[in-house]
Amino acid sequence: MNIEFMQKALDIAKTSGKDIPIGAVIVKDDKIIAKAVNEREKNKNVICHAEIIALQNACKKLKNWRLNDCEIYVTLEPCPMCASAILQARINKIYFGAYDILNGAFGSKSDMRKIMDYNAEVKGGIMEEECSKLLKDYFERLRNA
Repeated sequence: MNIEFMQKALDIAKTSGKDIPIGAVIVKDDKIIAKAVNEREKNKNVICHAEIIALQNACKKLKNWRLNDCEIYVTLEPCPMCASAILQARINKIYFGAYDILNGAFGSKSDMRKIMDYNAEVKGGIMEEECSKLLKDYFERLRNA
């Protein structure tokens, strides 16, 4: 686990515009090979979560859907859709910042590793305070708009 990669995901999340500020980076051999920010509002597409876009970018970069020996850093605990896609891609190290008690699928609400019988390393709470603050500030701005 490298805190610099979570910082990069957080920096990317801050560029989300009108979308919920979630950033993701995928790392292989200590190099970022893909990055993405949430784009559901921008693209008017329900599956444009940061993790899904980052996975697509990594697959293109590696010319393979199997992302063996890759790690993903994401600012919010992935939802079931994203968690499933991450595991399907065979990413075996998942690091996230803020916990998602409503939709988190790596331990908070459910654990996709148990559902899919896939043993991946998961560590949450990395830069949790900063990641949570970014989300809280975003939703506060929405309520006050």
